Amino acid sequence: MRIAQVAPLIEGVPPSLYGGSERIVHYLTEELVRQGHDVTLFASGDSVTAATLVPCVPRALRLESGIRDIIPYYMLMLDRVYRRADHFDVIHFHIDQFHFPLFRAMADRTVTTLHGRQDLPDLLPLYLGFPEMPLVSISNAQRVPVPRANFVANIPHGIPADLHRPVLRPRGGYVAFLGRIAPEKRLDRAIAIARALDMPIKIAAKIDRIDEEYFNSEIAPLLDAPGVEFLGEINERQKSIFLGEADALLFPIDWPEPFGLVMIEAMACGVPVLAFDNGSVREVIEEGVTGAIVQDLEQAIAALPKVMALDRQVIRRRFDERFTASRMAHDYLRLYRSLMSDQRRSRDAEPELMERKAIMGTRSDIA
Repeated sequence: MRIAQVAPLIEGVPPSLYGGSERIVHYLTEELVRQGHDVTLFASGDSVTAATLVPCVPRALRLESGIRDIIPYYMLMLDRVYRRADHFDVIHFHIDQFHFPLFRAMADRTVTTLHGRQDLPDLLPLYLGFPEMPLVSISNAQRVPVPRANFVANIPHGIPADLHRPVLRPRGGYVAFLGRIAPEKRLDRAIAIARALDMPIKIAAKIDRIDEEYFNSEIAPLLDAPGVEFLGEINERQKSIFLGEADALLFPIDWPEPFGLVMIEAMACGVPVLAFDNGSVREVIEEGVTGAIVQDLEQAIAALPKVMALDRQVIRRRFDERFTASRMAHDYLRLYRSLMSDQRRSRDAEPELMERKAIMGTRSDIA
């Protein structure tokens, strides 16, 4: 099968540090290539892939300090994809909705995975205005704000089975927070939970420019507390050690999380997750098996000791059963084949439809 993957340009594929969407594009692309498919990746020029790479900017836009507006670069990328569109059986977009107007006429050969939150008021009119565009959600919770959008599949994320090794006897003696520092991620809650139980906490997190003021005013003062260690951003190799040696991952979010990749990364390391009940959490975490789901700070503090006692071997087993990249690629391939079957049925039906129209036209002339 000839497949195009169209990635965000903010980070490389894969990202060197933080970057959830780009990481998923990488895992999917490499798994599709491994399974023998002809894959072309449209991404930044510093991306590394076994697929055919079409560089759309020299390097990840995040690394270019002089760039103020990313939209022109996406327009240039979409032109490259459009000019090569006839080469592909399926064009898989991971860039929100930038491509809708340009690719509307060939919507049946496209699929768009929505990686972000969908509870923004202006999205529903957009989906209703482009009803032909097939959409994929990454959790059922993500669909709730836009129930009338054209969802054709729900495909949870997956990561390579050999990316992280489970650590069954951790020696770190700390709880972990991994992700972005932003108001909705609630690092302040994570620190409060750890301090209430006199538990050291290690924080590996990215700070986006837009969140620098929040970090400086709300989070930085908390980092001087005893037992709180801020590591900054970490790479994939460091992540395996950081998560694997932790007694638990804290995921105290305060927003409708579309998926939460860090939860399955922790599960791959055998690490239990303590998460607040928002967004996709109930679709990822199994209560009392891979972690605990709580409603507030008081419940979180009470639940953490039980979470840390969960069977890490069972947690890794549930990851293998539910959240591998091979499972994710299998789900997408099934969707791609379904789209191609629909295209063939449409083409086969076209001559018959034309014939019926001709007959009806003849009858109208006779009448």
